[in-house]
Amino acid sequence: MNHIDTDLPRATKKPKELKIHNDTRIDDYYWLNERKNPEVIDYLNAENAYFEQMTAHTKKFQEDLFEEMKGRIKEDDESVPYKRNGYFYITRFKKGDQYPIYARKKETLKADEEILFNVNELAKRYNYYQLKGLSISPNNKLAAFGVDTLSRRQYTLQFKNLETNEIYPDKIENTAGTATWANDNKTVFYAKQDKKTLRSYKIFKHVLGTDSSEDIEVFEEKDDTFGTFVYKTKSQKYIIIGSFSTLSSEYQILTTDDISGKFKMFQKRERDLEYSIAHYNGDFYILTNKDKATNFKLMKSSENKTSKEYWKDVIPHRKDVLLEDISIFKNYLVLEERSNGLNKIRIMRWDKSADYYLPFTEETYSVGVSANPEFDTNIIRYVYNSMTTPSSVIDFNMDDKSQEIRKEQEVLGGKFDKNNYKSERIWVKARDGKQVAVSLVYRKDAKLGSNTPLLLYAYGSYGHTISDGFSTTRLSLLDRGFVFAIAHIRGSEYLGRQWYEDGKLLQKMNTFNDFIDCSKHLIEKNYTSEKHLYAMGGSAGGLLVGGVMNMNPELFNGVIAAVPFVDVVTTMLDDTIPLTTGEYDEWGNPNEKKYYEYIKSYSPYDNIENKMYPNLLVTTGLHDSQVQYFEPAKWVAKLRNQTNNKNKIIMHIDMSVGHGGASGRFDTLKDVAREYAFLLDLEKIITI
Repeated sequence: MNHIDTDLPRATKKPKELKIHNDTRIDDYYWLNERKNPEVIDYLNAENAYFEQMTAHTKKFQEDLFEEMKGRIKEDDESVPYKRNGYFYITRFKKGDQYPIYARKKETLKADEEILFNVNELAKRYNYYQLKGLSISPNNKLAAFGVDTLSRRQYTLQFKNLETNEIYPDKIENTAGTATWANDNKTVFYAKQDKKTLRSYKIFKHVLGTDSSEDIEVFEEKDDTFGTFVYKTKSQKYIIIGSFSTLSSEYQILTTDDISGKFKMFQKRERDLEYSIAHYNGDFYILTNKDKATNFKLMKSSENKTSKEYWKDVIPHRKDVLLEDISIFKNYLVLEERSNGLNKIRIMRWDKSADYYLPFTEETYSVGVSANPEFDTNIIRYVYNSMTTPSSVIDFNMDDKSQEIRKEQEVLGGKFDKNNYKSERIWVKARDGKQVAVSLVYRKDAKLGSNTPLLLYAYGSYGHTISDGFSTTRLSLLDRGFVFAIAHIRGSEYLGRQWYEDGKLLQKMNTFNDFIDCSKHLIEKNYTSEKHLYAMGGSAGGLLVGGVMNMNPELFNGVIAAVPFVDVVTTMLDDTIPLTTGEYDEWGNPNEKKYYEYIKSYSPYDNIENKMYPNLLVTTGLHDSQVQYFEPAKWVAKLRNQTNNKNKIIMHIDMSVGHGGASGRFDTLKDVAREYAFLLDLEKIITI
């Protein structure tokens, strides 16, 4: 490694020619993808040492922020119990514990508690530990669960006898972490992952007590742009194998009392035909975009005639309403819709005697149907919160419309009063005339103006919509005078499915332009100024802020890029990397020239220039399987190499975790404290 001085890391240049479509790119830092190369590890360690040096003066402040944020969290907390198959299930935390305890009570909440898993005990020997996919057998005596100890989303499937507390010797490696029980209480179906790409590509059947090498392969997904999964319908009648890509889906069905039988095709995959299925009373209900239903509609077919020519409309397509999900109960159908950017919950009786929406009054909020595993009930559970209102778990009686708030999120510390904060939603006219929503929250006593610090957050990919929800950690910014804002840019589904379509493939530039136009609007309307505006995004949101930095660096004083996807061309040309082949429908396949040229036009790594960039904090994990560590590492190395920049460029690499960061509930707060300290230091606010 070369060094200009003893402190600033400079990665050695090792030029590599990358040729395609008669175009040659020179990548000086391609070699940083050699994960086991000691020189690579030395460079990453040097970056961490530089980060520590550059942030040493905020170390005490980070610790204080951590304690402040931790102090708002109720440490001895528990979930609202939900009932399934005769048991109430509860997740709880004890004071000081990093991980949950999973427990249950039989028939009544007054019954003795049975501890299923104390994850704190299981996690003791590991730097990272995640227990996923806890699934109970139909007779309530066994549990299947997945374990990841490396943060690479490679789960080992295991089984526990809940009567004896014995963990069986059965271990199945490289799974997606979940299992679906057959009705015989000894057979499970599960998805196996490709070791390199982590694509779930095979469904197997395992019988408890047998070696996993004897497991029967039920299905192989041979198209590498698709993944596969398995689940059981809420009616308990069918085991379903699903195959999915960005633009297409396919399902196969098998009755649960015929586990040795052959899965039957529901509807063969077709390009641009997306659907999902739920079973009820002899029919399948199908959420689909069939017949150019861009915002999706609900159809149904009988169990015996499932191909699409038999599908009939139940809820027709609506141009201004996105149908996001459905929940089926014995007497009710519940729809989750989105219109004008806001969530709606619609309740309909099967006998058509009732059809109404739950009332919500705040200007912007987030609401969603929660865990409702019981079928024969008139109670629906949902979760409501807003940018000023802590989360509430609410049980709503669909018969008499009464409701019970089962739990309100407590904000400890004695300082929080929701009446001290204001949220609003503004609309920004983008350069092509589209109206883009921005949700904001700030203290009512904050003085908005050119000196007001404002953090603008966005994601803008995969149709994922960032909800206008509450955050206890965010209070540490708001209480120090920050405005927090979410830009609902194209690439999300905030304004329906077309909003997503207009922010992907050859229209991806809309995503960047929307964010830039929102930034300019906030400055023009005197919410902030270039000296106090900050941008933040993670993963594909890291691509967003990385691209925006190249296009309009002068708009921002600082940028936080968390696990950023910044080397888009090279990654999308490498089909051995997890996620790549399944992403062609999102970004385009750069093996085709038109997509190559378009992706190259915005790829952050490929468009670095000799210009003044904002202050930059980059975070990543060595074991990240979704955005490999070498993307941000290369990006930082290349940014460092251009000479015009006088601002801070620092990178923190967690050498023990992956894409999601730390696994413990308090360790994640240390990541947030690190990010907030970076912002508050730039604002010269490093006091408690």
